[in-house]
Amino acid sequence: MENNNNKKVNNLTRLPETEFEVMQVIWKNTVPITTTTLMNQLGNKKGWKLQTLVTLLNRLIERGFLRSEKQGKERNYYPSVMQEDYIQYETALFVERYHDNSLYQLVNAFSGGNRLSKEEIDELSIWFKKLEEE
Repeated sequence: MENNNNKKVNNLTRLPETEFEVMQVIWKNTVPITTTTLMNQLGNKKGWKLQTLVTLLNRLIERGFLRSEKQGKERNYYPSVMQEDYIQYETALFVERYHDNSLYQLVNAFSGGNRLSKEEIDELSIWFKKLEEE
């Protein structure tokens, strides 16, 4: 598999950081979410103009991450991709790119400098035993 910022797997495309920030706000809210709510929760903090946010939302619609419906003067947005699915996709890309598709290499990267606590090691051990039993 090639590594690039627009890679598609299972119809997902890697999001640029700014579009990911928009999706994070959408995922954290009850849907539907409006343009006004998004401006209040993100756009104003970032110093964006409304048109900047609308452009980002339109890109997310084009990429298949959102769908929208007009209701009166307001537009409602609904996620088409669940946060868990996207995080799993991004994690798989990360492991592929930086750890040669090796879970061992990924976990080993955390072992340097004692970054894993005893509790985390115990949790991983339990998880690996469950995988072994399946």
